[in-house]
Amino acid sequence: MSDQTPTGSTDDIDYIAVEQSARFRTLKRTQRSFIFPLAAFFLIWYFAYVILAAFATDFMGQRVWGDITVGLLLGLGQFVTTFAITMAYVSFANRRIDPLATEIREELEKAQGQA
Repeated sequence: MSDQTPTGSTDDIDYIAVEQSARFRTLKRTQRSFIFPLAAFFLIWYFAYVILAAFATDFMGQRVWGDITVGLLLGLGQFVTTFAITMAYVSFANRRIDPLATEIREELEKAQGQA
């Protein structure tokens, strides 16, 4: 058996050094700057809905139009919010995260190819 690793092996990449690099830290900081505030917003919005449903039943039961109540509208708003956050993240990732991740990946592939 040969002691050499096959071409294209990931053994040549120092992943710890990559993780500690300024560009990777920028990538993670950019991602977290979007994810953490929106996650906090959504959790507050979700728990507010649950608390209102549990303790403000008169408010949640108010009819807005026909059989449509405030609670039903806020519940549907949970779905709308989920889709809106998902679309916003996809757009943000396409513009800010993916280009930087691609650059880092291409640098690693280039360095690995030269090794």
